[in-house]
Amino acid sequence: MTSTQEVRHPVFARFYKRFSVQAEARGQSEHRRELMRGAEGRVIEVGAGNGLNFAHYPEAVTEVVAVEPESTLRAEALRAAERATAQIRVVDGVADSLPGEDRSFDIGVASLVLCSVPDPGTALSELFRVIRPGGELRFYEHVVASRPDAARLMRIGDTLWPRVSGGCHMSRDTGWGIERAGFEIESCGRFPFSPSKLMPAVPHVLGVARRP
Repeated sequence: MTSTQEVRHPVFARFYKRFSVQAEARGQSEHRRELMRGAEGRVIEVGAGNGLNFAHYPEAVTEVVAVEPESTLRAEALRAAERATAQIRVVDGVADSLPGEDRSFDIGVASLVLCSVPDPGTALSELFRVIRPGGELRFYEHVVASRPDAARLMRIGDTLWPRVSGGCHMSRDTGWGIERAGFEIESCGRFPFSPSKLMPAVPHVLGVARRP
């Protein structure tokens, strides 16, 4: 499948390259390591960003197709792929039209990306399409708060926040979206995490879902 959609967030991309260094040092790197633990076979990663997951793919992963639409971040991902031990192919593409045949991947990876895609339902449907039956969706995302008052504040914040943060939304219920797309969640840890000392901790989820 192909898409003519162009994604350009050059200011945010330059900011994210610096911001992500702090986030990794505060524990995000360990979250990524846990996300990739035990992965094997052929993998498609959606929204690879600047390639911070690449160093954590284990040897049992035979190939990674890393999809990243933003040109500045994709250039960083290409450099990260050269340093990685896994075989990683970085490609231009968008989440709502993934470059893969039906049922052609063992694992799909969504890592801090479903908050920012235009339509998470369509992105998850595409992941469901390209992952084989019995394959896995591995996800690591920040999600809406469970407390009604905090969730309300997040929804209010989403009237402005996506415009300055590369499309990121604070109030998405990603776990519900994964199940709605047809996946069966096998494990899901929920925990607060602050990627920066200047930002409050917000709920994150990290887990594995299975495609029936």
